[in-house]
Amino acid sequence: MPDQYKIVLTGGGSGGHITPIQAIAGELKQLKPSVNIIYIGQIGDKLGDIPANDQHIDAVYSVRAGKFRRYHGEGFKQIFDLATLFKNMRDALFVVVGIVQSFRLLRQLRPNVIFVKGGFVGVPVGLAAAILNIPYITHDSDAIPGLANRIISRWAKLHTVALPAEVYPYPQSKTVTTGIPLQPQFQPVDNKSNKLYRQQLNIPLTAKVLFIIGGGLGSQRINEAVAETVPHLINEFKDLYVIHGVGRANEDYMKQLYADKLTTKEQTRLSIFGYKTDVFRYSGAADLIIMRAGATNIAEFAVQAKACIIIPSPFLTGGHQLKNAKILADKQAAVIMNEVNVEADPNRLAKQVSNLLNDGAGRQSLAKNLSTFAKPNATHDLAEIILKTAN
Repeated sequence: MPDQYKIVLTGGGSGGHITPIQAIAGELKQLKPSVNIIYIGQIGDKLGDIPANDQHIDAVYSVRAGKFRRYHGEGFKQIFDLATLFKNMRDALFVVVGIVQSFRLLRQLRPNVIFVKGGFVGVPVGLAAAILNIPYITHDSDAIPGLANRIISRWAKLHTVALPAEVYPYPQSKTVTTGIPLQPQFQPVDNKSNKLYRQQLNIPLTAKVLFIIGGGLGSQRINEAVAETVPHLINEFKDLYVIHGVGRANEDYMKQLYADKLTTKEQTRLSIFGYKTDVFRYSGAADLIIMRAGATNIAEFAVQAKACIIIPSPFLTGGHQLKNAKILADKQAAVIMNEVNVEADPNRLAKQVSNLLNDGAGRQSLAKNLSTFAKPNATHDLAEIILKTAN
C-alpha cells in the first residue's frame, strides 16, 4: 500500500455538494493523514471559497463547466425559449473548454482516484478522467440521480448512493448504498447537547426555537413566505427565538425586510445569517425546522432527530425534491407543504408552525420517524471505499 495517496474531490454549485465533500475530506485525513486531497471546483461557483478554506483540503483548482437548463413541469415550452437556448449553447462551449482544462490538470496531477459528488463540474472532470483511464466514483444523494452523474456514469468505477441501490438506474453490480457523508458534528441531540448549543448561541434554555434554512444559496420564495409569518409567530409565542439561514445573496435584503416588519425589541429574538459552516449548532438548538427537501439537510437532521416542515422546490430538474419529500411523507417523517400554497397564503405556514410548537408529542413523533432514515456511518464507509479504490 503506497505511503501517500493523491485523491481528487469534485462537485459544487450548492451546499448539498460542498458539505459532503468537506465531510469526506476530513474523514480521509482521519483514516490516512498522509493523503493528499485536491479539490476541483467550477469557475464562478458562489460557494467555491468554502472548500478553498477547508483545513483538510491541500490544494484547490477550478475549471469551466456548463449548466443544461431544464425545469421541472415546463415541458417542451423551455426548448423554444430563446434566452434558455442561448445560455445552453454558451454553456455547452464551457463544457468543452472544461474538458480540455480538466484533461491537462488531471494529466499533471495523476490522482489515484476521483470522487465526483455531483454538480456541473463533474462532467468535464469525469469525462477527462475517463479519457485518461483514471478511476472515479460517483455519489448521488437524491432519489433521482443528477444529470452530471448520469452523463459520466458509463465509465465510473463505482456508484455510491444514499438510498437502496434498486432505486437508481445504474448497474446493480457497480452500485453501493452508503448514505450521505455528513460532517462529524452532526450527532444525535439529547437534552444536554440541546442546552449546550443554546448556551453557545445565547438563547434561553426554556425558549422555543424555530430554525429556517433554504440551502447554502438560500431560497427567496421560502425566505419571503417565512418573513410574513415571523412577526405573527413572535407575537403569539413570547418565548420564541427565530434563526433564519437566508443564503449569501439574500442576507442584506432579508435583514432590511425584517427590519421593516419587526420592532427593535422583536428583532432581539431573531438571528439572520447568509451561510454557516456550523449549521449543526443552529439545528441542534431548534425545536422545529423549516427547510427545503435537499437530501443532505434531510440526512443531517435525521441524525439529529429533528421535527421538520419541508417545502420542496417544485421546479428543480426531474422533481427530485418532490420525490425526496414523498418518501418522507409516506413514513410520516415530516410535514410536507406545497410551495405554491405557502406563497399564496403564508398564514398556512404560520398555522402549521404554531400547531407544532404547541404539540410536543407531534414533534417527537416526526423526529423519531425521521431518525429512521439516519445513516451515521456513511462518511466513514464512503471514505473507506475511496481509499480501497485508490489502492
